[in-house]
Amino acid sequence: MNIFYHIGRYTQMLGQMFSKPEKFSVYWSRLMDEIVQLGIKSIGIVILMSAFMGMVIVIQTATAIDSPLIPAYTVGFTTKQSILLEFSPTIISLILAGKVGSNIASELGSMRVTEQIDALEIMGVNSRNFLITPKILGAVIIFPLVIVFSMAFAFIGGWFACVSTELVTVDRYLYGIEIFHDNDMMYLSYALSKTAVFAFIMTSISAYQGYYVKGGSLEVGKASTRAVVYSSVLILLFNYLITQLVLI
Repeated sequence: MNIFYHIGRYTQMLGQMFSKPEKFSVYWSRLMDEIVQLGIKSIGIVILMSAFMGMVIVIQTATAIDSPLIPAYTVGFTTKQSILLEFSPTIISLILAGKVGSNIASELGSMRVTEQIDALEIMGVNSRNFLITPKILGAVIIFPLVIVFSMAFAFIGGWFACVSTELVTVDRYLYGIEIFHDNDMMYLSYALSKTAVFAFIMTSISAYQGYYVKGGSLEVGKASTRAVVYSSVLILLFNYLITQLVLI
């Protein structure tokens, strides 16, 4: 029954976030801050990991299909499909869940145990709206853009692997990316849409874990761990459900 208690309180938290919105000027300022904190400051690690994963995908694909019966452009096509459909939207979202989720949970948890949230409530501020809503909206807005950067640099990493290893020529790699492009826009829309869903999941779950912390610094650490674990599990679950609904 404990799970139903948490589901109910989580749903109640989401409802109370919009019951008493703050002034637009204050809200806009916090939204921009969260976009920078959650998204812009994550681009560096996303670019680095995406570039290396693009290299690895090309090398693994090229060595796995080393057959004269399979055209060389298959490497580029397989890389494109892997990056668009799964690597960038899902794997990068899981990485962001670890970075962003733990940050949100620890921030709100620290505010809870130091009674800063209680102080906001005493002053008549809707603390859920003031603290949590900008984080969720900021992530939903900026994370699809972060994923676009991930896709671009994954393709660049694959290009670099072609140049440095000569397992497949750059021309064949680029041709493989360009060929069979009829569904590319659908796949891109699918990837960015589920990224927005993942952004909502990781920020709202992490905010819930941090907002309702009880105890001291030890409990804040436990809440951060739970935020990452629960967010990751739900991202994988919803990834399966969305993929089944959209692609089948």
